[in-house]
Amino acid sequence: MRVFYRFLFGVGLLLVLTVGTALVLSWAPDRSVEELSARWAPPPSEFVRIGGMRVHLRDEGPRKGTTPIVLLHGTSASLHTWDGWAAGLSEQRRVIRLDLPGFGLTGPTPDGVYRIERYVETVVALLDRLGVRRAIIAGNSFGGQVAWQTALAHPRRVAALVLVDAAGYPLKPEDVPIGFRIARTPWLAPLMRVTLPRGMIDASVRNVYGDPGKVTPELVDRYYELTLRAGNREALRQRFAQAQAGPGSERIRELTVPTLILWGGQDRLIPPADGERFHQDIAGSELVMFDELGHVPHEEDPARTLAAVQAFLQPLGESR
Repeated sequence: MRVFYRFLFGVGLLLVLTVGTALVLSWAPDRSVEELSARWAPPPSEFVRIGGMRVHLRDEGPRKGTTPIVLLHGTSASLHTWDGWAAGLSEQRRVIRLDLPGFGLTGPTPDGVYRIERYVETVVALLDRLGVRRAIIAGNSFGGQVAWQTALAHPRRVAALVLVDAAGYPLKPEDVPIGFRIARTPWLAPLMRVTLPRGMIDASVRNVYGDPGKVTPELVDRYYELTLRAGNREALRQRFAQAQAGPGSERIRELTVPTLILWGGQDRLIPPADGERFHQDIAGSELVMFDELGHVPHEEDPARTLAAVQAFLQPLGESR
């Protein structure tokens, strides 16, 4: 019996040491905006006050001649996900992109509210702040949901939509990135606030690419470091709790603005069937499927996806 208890003690000690070592190796306290901005907010980045937040944005391209386009990123991403599109579009069109509340360098809202209506209010407040009367709004994933919800709530402010693997219908994922699964698990929340294994971010980013081989260490650095922005981890948990896909999806049929739908055929988070459903529900919409790309096709292959966008925008180039 004594031998048995010694065995149990040994196993328990090994378990404690293993867990302790894992915690030490994954220990990742919050980082300040000032610390992160040196790398992730060089010019033309700027910060503007909207809704009690210092919103990180980039406003590039000519101010006159064409309708501006606003780019909205998805969950746990940042305005940097649009780098490829912004470089191409800003040659001829004003391009506005921001870190949405709870993400990137913008960080958490002052009151902890992350309902979809608050995101719509932020987009419209940004347009007002920048003096934009009407804009084309493009959004990926959660940003796509914000885009079409904005078009419904403020139809006079939205000239057209570009929905990239957009959220909206009740989610039926084939696979969910491990980072999202952990953020949705309440009992892990306290641990999540102080630890963040870089390998988990690496696995999550690879999960949303059609070709995981395209994921570089620099790309993982960006997702990892911006997740550490003070308050973002708790904001992610709250965003999942407060703003879910599904509610309001019956209103998608009411959209009447010109709409381009882009989808990655290898998207396992929001499967291609949802892209087909958007196409069916939005009268006159255009659907372009990229069979080998994943959930973030604009980031995975900016050149090919941008070509489809530019073809769509060409007849919308008149001044607004």
